[in-house]
This record gives sequence, C-alpha cells and structure tokens, in this order.
Amino acid sequence: MNDEDGGLEGVVAARTVLSEVDGAAGRLVIRGHELGEIAQHWRYEDAVALLFEGFFDKLPDAAALRSGLGRARREAFERLQANDDAMLRKLPPIEAVRALMARLPDGDDLDTALRLVAAPAVYTAAVMRWRLGVQALAPDETLPQAGDMLRMLHGRAPTAAQVAALDTYLVTVCDHGLNASTFAARVVASTGAGLASAVLAGISALKGPLHGGAPGPVLDALDAIGTAANARAWLEEAVAGGQRLMGFGHRIYRVRDPRADALKGALRRLGAEGSVNAARFELAEAAEKAALAILREKKPDRALETNVEFYTALLLEALGFGRESFTCVFAAGRVSGWIAHAREQVKKGRLIRPQSVYVGPTPEDAEAALAH
Repeated sequence: MNDEDGGLEGVVAARTVLSEVDGAAGRLVIRGHELGEIAQHWRYEDAVALLFEGFFDKLPDAAALRSGLGRARREAFERLQANDDAMLRKLPPIEAVRALMARLPDGDDLDTALRLVAAPAVYTAAVMRWRLGVQALAPDETLPQAGDMLRMLHGRAPTAAQVAALDTYLVTVCDHGLNASTFAARVVASTGAGLASAVLAGISALKGPLHGGAPGPVLDALDAIGTAANARAWLEEAVAGGQRLMGFGHRIYRVRDPRADALKGALRRLGAEGSVNAARFELAEAAEKAALAILREKKPDRALETNVEFYTALLLEALGFGRESFTCVFAAGRVSGWIAHAREQVKKGRLIRPQSVYVGPTPEDAEAALAH
C-alpha cells in the first residue's frame, strides 16, 4: 500500500464466497457463476437466493422467496403511507429513498433481509411518481420484483422484454467484490449494528459521484454531443479541456468491464421490440467508439475502457427511469449483495478496525512553536 494514497489499494480486507472481480481478465464471477451465464436468463429473485444461501436459517426456494419479497413490498408500501411527509418530497431521490429506508426496523433475520431488498423498488417508484405530482402505487404481490417495480413506476403493466431487461440490470449489479459501498456495509455489520444499519451505510457510500452517482452524466454527454456525426469532435474537445469521460475507466478493470457487455446485450434485446430509440442507440455506439479511440491515442499509458455506467445509463433511460433516479435503481440491485456481505462478515469475520499512521504535529512541535 502507498502510505500517502490511503485508498487501501492491494489490501485484503475480507475473504468472501460471494463474488470475484478479475480486473486483468475482465471477468466477474458470482458464487461460481460467470456473469454472462446468469445476466441474460436469471430473475433478480434467483440472484438473491444465490447470494443469501448459507447465511440465513431455512432459506426458502425461489418460488417462496418471490412470495416473501411480494409481501415485503406490501409492508414497505404500508410504512410509506403511514410515514409520508412533505419534506421527503423535496429531497433528491436517493436521499428520499435513504430516509425512507432508515425508517425500517433493524435486525439480522431473513424477514429483515427481504424487507430491505423489497423496499428500494417500492420507494424508488414512489419517489419518482411524487416528482411527477402523482400518487405512489401499491405493489402487486403476485409479480416478480422487476416487473412490479416497473408497474409501480409507470402505472401500467410492463412488457416481458422490459421486465427481462430490468432483471438483467439488477442481476448484473447485485454484487461486485469489495467496492466502496459493500465495504461500508461490512464495516457497519462488523459492529453488530444490524442489516438495516449496514444497508444505510451502503446507500450513503453509493450516493457519492465516484461510486454510484455516475451514470446520469453519461446521458448529459450524449445530449451535448447531439448526433453520431458530432461524437468525435465533441469528445476530442472534452478530453483536451481536461474533462473526464463518464462511462470509461474503472478502479479494478484494466480491460472492458464485463457488465457493460451484459447491459448492451439487454439493450439490444429491448430494442428488438421497439422499446429503444434507434437514433439514441446509434449515437451511443458512435460515442463509445470515438471515446475509446481518443482515450487510446491521448492516454496510452492508462487502461480506460467502457465500464458499467455507460450502458446502465442507456438501459435505464429506455426503461423510463429519470436520470436522477439511477443511483436509486443501482441500490435496488446492490442491496442484496450488501446484505449477503453483512451476514458473511457477522458469521465469519471480526470487528473491522484498521490502523492509521499519525502524521500530524507532535507535542514537541507545539512547544517549539510556543517558544518562538
């Protein structure tokens, strides 16, 4: 570790069975399954069951888990109705969702875990409807999580392709090694504070623009570029001006982020039914191609490839989520990973308490300063 860096680079802080991120090979494995294997075909409930396996007593099968999440969404909505207030409606979406999540009871059992997984889907849809000046919709317990989230957001039944696309996103982001929000969740869990407390720590870390707050600016850039023909010139000017190109580069991956391909595939499948603006997709592909070429020319010493944020922005936009809600949707997927890591930490780990190196003034320095 570089002492002056302080970013814990290369420090092993946990041994986990949950996921492996191979940055050199561009590979993500979730409990023995390659991302490409599960992203296209699994529902989010399948990923939750996989992540939770071994961390709770009497984990139900997939069908029972789906029913449990349905009941938990209903409970989350009942709490929403009982605790609605005007101040919540004025907050940015991720802060409103965090405030609503903070009202959930803490605990370490499966009921608590399912409540925490279910709630972000309910609260994200409710908060976005509030911003449109319309009432939040009650959940439909019979639906899978992704389908119900879209129905609560838009007030109509989604297509099968839209549900599959959101499932792909939620599965793709459900866990990703010891990222900042997962580490925050594990630190809090290690104190014995409970799952709700750990999840709140995860949400707070995810809120930062260097972690989960980045996909929205991808769309801002595409809006500014305007047309595919203008991509190269706009991006060259941005790089020359020292701007960071959002959607490119990753702390771990030295090659293309495998999640980008999973989400691009979902976007293509969604486009096959006409749910994606063809011109928008063409613009995105042109921007991606131009950005990669420019980055290789201008920054040949850095590994700056397409990351998960680029196609996250396009996919969530196509599904009708406003860009201000993207971090909330990210949380709705990642919450299952936070919970699994929290349970793993409590079962196998210790209180996380690293050391620091003091580099401040000494008492002798203070005395010398007074002497002068």
